[in-house]
Amino acid sequence: MALTDAKIKTAKPTDKDRKLSDEKGLFLLIKKNGRKYWRMKYRIDGKEKLLAIGVYPDVSLASARKARDQARTLLAEGIDPMAHKKSLKLAKNEAAANSFEVVAIEWLEKRGAKSTTGDRRLARILEKDLFPALGKLAISQIKAPEVLQALRKIEGRGAIETAHKAKQAAGQIFRYAVATGRAERDPTADLKGALQTRNTKHYASIIEPKEVGKLMLAIHSYQATPVVMAALSLAPLIFCRPGELRQLEWQEVDLEEKQIELPAEKMKKGEPLIIPLSNQATSILKEIQLHTGSGRFVFPNARSLSKPLSENGLRIALRTMGYTNEDMTVHGFRAMARTLLDEQLNFPVDWIEHQLAHTVKDVNGRAYNRTKHLSQRKKMMQTWADYLDSLRLGLNNVVPFRAAN
Repeated sequence: MALTDAKIKTAKPTDKDRKLSDEKGLFLLIKKNGRKYWRMKYRIDGKEKLLAIGVYPDVSLASARKARDQARTLLAEGIDPMAHKKSLKLAKNEAAANSFEVVAIEWLEKRGAKSTTGDRRLARILEKDLFPALGKLAISQIKAPEVLQALRKIEGRGAIETAHKAKQAAGQIFRYAVATGRAERDPTADLKGALQTRNTKHYASIIEPKEVGKLMLAIHSYQATPVVMAALSLAPLIFCRPGELRQLEWQEVDLEEKQIELPAEKMKKGEPLIIPLSNQATSILKEIQLHTGSGRFVFPNARSLSKPLSENGLRIALRTMGYTNEDMTVHGFRAMARTLLDEQLNFPVDWIEHQLAHTVKDVNGRAYNRTKHLSQRKKMMQTWADYLDSLRLGLNNVVPFRAAN
């Protein structure tokens, strides 16, 4: 006789475990201590088995019958319900162990600290925008539309730049998952053009040769701590991004080979970069090595040698020299080099763009590798340093580059 809710509620325990049968193998096991458990008896491959369905009243009679019917459907297809249940639990545990949030946290630990401000911003993006939407999902199962849905919420509050930052961070996490065998591909690659276009931020820069000469003279005459003076003098010579300069480590500097090698994980585009060093740049690094060579950072923070120079260090130096934020920025050294190397020194744009660590592709659409044009870029960087010296000294004795016919 089929069970009813009333019969189950009034069923009392006895001095022995007992069963109340329902239908089609389902029964309620009443333990001596009064606990009530749903079970289903079934046979497969000639063997009798017992499937645990749940605890009453957490699992109601209706829910128990539904679970029984699902198990019978599996049996009709030749599938053992107990084995199926175990495989689902295993898959769930595996998904939890390889969720987006778990992989992201692991990636953060491997990535290490970069900049205080940047790290805080990244943490906010993950915790506020990505983890609520994607955190509990198995990273291998996340598709482009699910990522886009999370990014659309960011766009919806008008934070277009943050949406792009979140997409970039998610892409790095997915690529880490691919590298560690927990995902097949990065779905953010399918989102190209899906977000609103962000406003391009233009950094103030001095690009008129005569004014550049005055700036170089001001830098040459500036008096500050050895770290700030060295960093400020090196900035126009190697024209990397300000964060890359501030966080430069001695292990990335090869004075014998006269070059800096920045690893992919430090770069905005995720590609490693070689920066050839001119004689002038090499001299600056050799001099500051006497002060900071025993530590990690080439330009450490004055308050904590374990941290890099602060974001405001060089900006304040420029302001002290009389250059406002509308006149010149630290990032502006890149635009200065980009313009003058092209317009005044006639170097090929490909060489310049590659040295700026911009995305440069060949005629077949392949990205240039880090050593592309390296010998030519070495000559270009030395010519650039000599040109800046000539502008500072009021000379005009640097011969522009002439491409071979």
